[in-house]
Amino acid sequence: MNTRGLLDQLLKSGQDLLQNQGGKSPAGKSGGLGDLLGGKGGGGLGSLLSGAGGGALAAGAMGLLLGNKKARKYGGKALTYGGLAALGVIAYKAYGNWQAKQGTAVQGEPQTLDRLPPAQVEQHSQAILKALVAAAKSDGHVDDRERALIEGEFVKLSSDQELQHWLHAELNKPLDPADVARAASTPEMAAEMYIASVMLVDEEHFMERAYLDELARQLKLDPALKSELENQVKLAASQ
Repeated sequence: MNTRGLLDQLLKSGQDLLQNQGGKSPAGKSGGLGDLLGGKGGGGLGSLLSGAGGGALAAGAMGLLLGNKKARKYGGKALTYGGLAALGVIAYKAYGNWQAKQGTAVQGEPQTLDRLPPAQVEQHSQAILKALVAAAKSDGHVDDRERALIEGEFVKLSSDQELQHWLHAELNKPLDPADVARAASTPEMAAEMYIASVMLVDEEHFMERAYLDELARQLKLDPALKSELENQVKLAASQ
């Protein structure tokens, strides 16, 4: 499966969402994706999908995954690194800070996404996409209609039948943090999956915060590393 290409398009599409927003809310903050999907400012999902190139299509798919969450989570420095590589950079920084605070000796560089050969990037990508799909379901907004719409957008983005079948299965299975965590075969992969999940959820929403905490527990993340990963995402989004 070419999960890497699809995931990279989805992550980069946050920039398309911001660019198509066409303005900001009165408080100077980015408006919710409800505005994008409902037609305010950026012209709604139809405008995004009618744009040229895969970026607009990916923005539509990401918009559906995000539901009514705010596009600001995809702003700032997280995007300047460029799509998939951004996750690796954030994970690498978090690891470095965590190790420094723990006073632990660094035994080789963390093998994050930005430092891996293509075959391993593909493996990490599949685990991260699994985490993204699960995070999208954590607030309960993905019903049968939403699933059909999301699958439709994924079909437009990739003709890979195996990948489409895999995505169908992921979208339709019950939300289970333990199942998501089993996809992490390395500590770095676990960190990247958690970063992707933090980027997608609204931490102020009780159900989503509870999901994140349980996912971190299932991923066996050290509490200090968990906090550092969350801090790095916030820093990246605010710059």
